Amino acid sequence: MTEAAPSGARSRAVAPRVHRWAFWVAAAMVVALDQATKAGIRTWLERGEAWPGEDWPVRIKHVTNSGAAFGILQGETMFLIVMALIGLGAIYLYYRFPPFDHWAATLGIGMMLGGAAGNLIDRVRVGRVTDFVDVGDFPAFNVADASINIGVAIVILGYLWFEARKPEEAQPEPAVPDEDG
Repeated sequence: MTEAAPSGARSRAVAPRVHRWAFWVAAAMVVALDQATKAGIRTWLERGEAWPGEDWPVRIKHVTNSGAAFGILQGETMFLIVMALIGLGAIYLYYRFPPFDHWAATLGIGMMLGGAAGNLIDRVRVGRVTDFVDVGDFPAFNVADASINIGVAIVILGYLWFEARKPEEAQPEPAVPDEDG
């Protein structure tokens, strides 16, 4: 008869599989929500149209961006597509070799991948990204943008939180000289 693995060994063996699953689910959910909201905005509002109105602090406004964050690199679609593909590769590598192995890293990195993929889909399909969350003087953004930022925050805060709680490695006791020597 074979001995059962200790419960700790079993949970360590299962964790990476759960992490992989959570990573891909987080990414897929972000892409789906991002693309659904953008399609809804393109259907229900004309470009430049806002709802509920100009006097609201937060509103839905259909705008597009052919550039990168904050409107830089306008019209550089091919360059931004190449950069997005490189970014997706970097995010995937970061997922494969995270600075800490915890569900927070998996979730945050999955959200970043989904956000980058969602905006890449827009660039490839229509040559520009649809943005719609309008908050005062801040540039309009979308679900993909928010997911990237939230994912980065989760990874940073998770790293700080879990590294601070990591048990310190045992330091060897200093050698005490013999009475004879």
